[in-house]
Amino acid sequence: SQILTSCNLPEVLIEAARHISSSLSFLCTKLHSDFDHFKMYNKDQVNVSFLLQMKELLNKYYPIEIDASLSPEEKLPYMVEWWTKVHELLIEQRIRKDMLGVAVRASCAMLRDGYRVFFDCLAEHQVPLLIFSAGVGDVLEEVIRQNDVFHPNVRIISNYMDFDHTGVLKAFKGQLIHSYNKKDGALSHATALRELHGRPNVLLLGDSLGDLSMADGVGEAQNVLTVGFLNDQVEERKESYVNSYDVVLLKDETMDVPNAILRYIVSPQMSETHEKKVDTTAKK
Repeated sequence: SQILTSCNLPEVLIEAARHISSSLSFLCTKLHSDFDHFKMYNKDQVNVSFLLQMKELLNKYYPIEIDASLSPEEKLPYMVEWWTKVHELLIEQRIRKDMLGVAVRASCAMLRDGYRVFFDCLAEHQVPLLIFSAGVGDVLEEVIRQNDVFHPNVRIISNYMDFDHTGVLKAFKGQLIHSYNKKDGALSHATALRELHGRPNVLLLGDSLGDLSMADGVGEAQNVLTVGFLNDQVEERKESYVNSYDVVLLKDETMDVPNAILRYIVSPQMSETHEKKVDTTAKK
């Protein structure tokens, strides 16, 4: 992996991040990988035609999502179209609520190396963790639970399934959340945002340029440190990522850098520096 930075990292970290706004969309960067586990669990409910259609949608819309020559405004209608079609296909499969846990256990879904340190550190220090995903919240939540890191400080803002009285998927709840409206998705979750009151510092992790707007939903955000994961079409998109994120990680499949940042923030030396700064400001 390679690290590119456009800021003085230690200087930025002096404004110690007191809450995290994080995108874990790397769990579903490749759309089809989110739903392969349905095939593994029940071939009668998720047929070959469904998987082929999902792949066709991926091949059509994913290149648009990562096209560096298109603006977010130009991509927006395509993202709405993509995820609307995905949801329609999922509803057609009559997916059962009671199959989700078994399906995730049978799947290859996994979190990045170092995830446990990341989740546990935030929980230990009572730092709210908001996870934004354009995927399916029920699936993401199940993955996190099965990895034993769904701590009380975790909030997921995503697309959640709505099941009928027999436990069959009939619709999706609320506003559609896709790669380029995660800010609006945050604003629609007032309860999660209320927990961030009085926390002006944000560490934002994202893997698309659309993720940069997530912190906009945090009204009091003053100091935002952004870390971008870039894995696909690196050379074509590197310049736009470096111009947009404070830190860019190239082909890094781990949580090593975010964990290093957290260790720096919660270190005793960091706390002492912050306290001295507050004391000096108060005397003025």
